[in-house]
Amino acid sequence: MNMKDLKRLGFCGLMATASLTGMAQSLEKMQWFNEPAQWEIDGNTLLMDVTPQTDYWRISHYGFTVDDAPFLYTLRGGEFEVKVKISGDYQTRFDQSGLMLRIDHENYIKAGIEFVDGKYNLSTVVTHHTSDWSIIPLDKPVPFVWIKAVRRLDAVEIFYSFDDKEYTMMRNAWLQDNCPVMVGIMGACPDGNGFKARFEGFSIKHLPDLRRLQWLEKNSEGKE
Repeated sequence: MNMKDLKRLGFCGLMATASLTGMAQSLEKMQWFNEPAQWEIDGNTLLMDVTPQTDYWRISHYGFTVDDAPFLYTLRGGEFEVKVKISGDYQTRFDQSGLMLRIDHENYIKAGIEFVDGKYNLSTVVTHHTSDWSIIPLDKPVPFVWIKAVRRLDAVEIFYSFDDKEYTMMRNAWLQDNCPVMVGIMGACPDGNGFKARFEGFSIKHLPDLRRLQWLEKNSEGKE
């Protein structure tokens, strides 16, 4: 199924299709949206030359909309946990890499590292028609960081970690539930001439639906 088919059907109408295709988590079986000129997959590691002058942003503050940065994704329905280890040769203002969850061009969340004014920042952009931006400045550059997103019902919690053991929440954002999302890894270079980004250990873990678990608990009370 190509992007024209996805636009024609709409992502919320793809629940049955996603279930039938059974898209794997391996990077080799994921799809590109805005494929970069140079990239390589080695096991469960993606090396990407991030395309220059690209980004994801809609309208607010700057007054323009861009939707052209490289994004390697798979379709995932229901509730899940996704994480990846990211690092990059950040050089120019707004160079960034991280995770993205995307329903369509007006509804997405991206989170990771963003290079601003010579400093590393933990960055999250949440877009529902218009984009907002929040950052957590870091005291010094870091060689890598793990970014994790947990989708539960209509909320996505974003976490970061420097050791893949202790995770700290950086954002809790709304995202429409009961609708499949494109989930994967992205890099963007709005101002510069591109940079090299590295993504390691990308994984997605299915989580049982909370509403169903609550229903089962309620309807099993008093039963042997």
